[in-house]
Amino acid sequence: MKLKKYDSINVIPFIDVLLVLLAIVLLTSTFITRGIIPISLPNSNNADNLKPDKEIILVIQENGDLFIEDRPETLENIEKIVLQSSKETPIHINTDKNSKFESFVQVLDMLKKHNYSNVSIVTKK
Repeated sequence: MKLKKYDSINVIPFIDVLLVLLAIVLLTSTFITRGIIPISLPNSNNADNLKPDKEIILVIQENGDLFIEDRPETLENIEKIVLQSSKETPIHINTDKNSKFESFVQVLDMLKKHNYSNVSIVTKK
């Protein structure tokens, strides 16, 4: 039995695999941009866009639950995690517009106690 010699490569299966990978990337990227923790951000007319640095993201939900990097935490645990980073690290606070102001003040008080000054409040335009 003699084998055939191929003069060209069949690229159709390669294209099929690439289209499937493209679909997976597009689907996962839409889920990533939406975020996992649902909150309703307050409006602001003079909001700036976030800078893509190494940052700490704190989330305060409407019921007062605290999250850091999409993990539920207590204020004491958040304090320990924040103290592991430098004081120049950007800290972004996402707080629900219907949350208690007391939760927000407790987080800010904890950051001020340790002299963190690169704190921003996330809003939507």
